[in-house]
Amino acid sequence: MKLEVGQKVPAFSCEDENEMIVSDQSLLGSKYILFFYPKDDSPGCTKEACSVRDNFKELDKKGYKIFGISPDKAKKHKKFIDKYEFQFPLLADVDKEMIHSFGLWGPKKFMGREIVGVYRTTILVNEEGRIQHIINKVVTKSHGQQLIEVIEQLETVASK
Repeated sequence: MKLEVGQKVPAFSCEDENEMIVSDQSLLGSKYILFFYPKDDSPGCTKEACSVRDNFKELDKKGYKIFGISPDKAKKHKKFIDKYEFQFPLLADVDKEMIHSFGLWGPKKFMGREIVGVYRTTILVNEEGRIQHIINKVVTKSHGQQLIEVIEQLETVASK
């Protein structure tokens, strides 16, 4: 399935690091960001999550809840959060149901060879549960800033 701006976000329900359920239904009425990444504590994923952490106050001011999603277990997420002091939850999609329903699993190139894994992608969702924006080309080391720029563009378009 190919996700498109304007369509409803696929239904999902995942546990966060504290084993609390987060779902598309529980988030209705909120703007939120879902950033899908391959693996806790790997170099690129750590840079990406730390960049979101470093820009969290600004993103929070813009009214967005933030969730990272990977196939890691809740316990591993908890360690990752504690190690880097993230202010946002990480969703444990161990069975990759959410990743599959968003169409973000498949073959990709990594260090010159083909592997199967998570497509690093970030999705911004509005209060009605509709996709506002999709970032397919995530810049790991400055992803927080990349998100702020996208949100500012969306705000500019909305105010016209």
